[in-house]
Amino acid sequence: MANQTPVTHDVQKLLEKIKDIHICMLTTTADEDQSLRSRPMATQKPEADGSLLFLTDKESAKVYEVKKDSHVNLAFSSPSDDLYVSISGRCNAYRDQAKINELWSEDMKAWFPDGKEDPSIMILKVDIEKGEYWDSPSGLLSRAYAYVRAVATGQKSDADDVNEHAKVDVK
Repeated sequence: MANQTPVTHDVQKLLEKIKDIHICMLTTTADEDQSLRSRPMATQKPEADGSLLFLTDKESAKVYEVKKDSHVNLAFSSPSDDLYVSISGRCNAYRDQAKINELWSEDMKAWFPDGKEDPSIMILKVDIEKGEYWDSPSGLLSRAYAYVRAVATGQKSDADDVNEHAKVDVK
């Protein structure tokens, strides 16, 4: 019998896992053939309601794609920390100059050379519906413990031994 992955409703735990990951992959459904398309996005600080915001160009394919199908996935990874997070949710695109001003940082001029007043800047807001994370201690001692336990018992290491894995269902 397969182990059941624990389910929590703690979206804050999910947000805590991604707080130091500055780039994620945003996956949308593309065009008429319903193929999936991913691209890197710079992660902003989460909103108080737990939603995630991104800045993009109003002419980008992702704006068109989320207007046709709002289901998206965000994939975060920090291989050096053995941390991986997947978030599913609904995305909408809108323009709000006050929020753009709040999110703006000087390095965004690489994408928007006219600055934060550029009328082509749009916000993508992802309302989280579900998430899942895998967080494994990357230390040699943790891995050694899992190895020794598996050898001593003749059974593979349980995820609970050294890994943290959970599903987050916001509803």
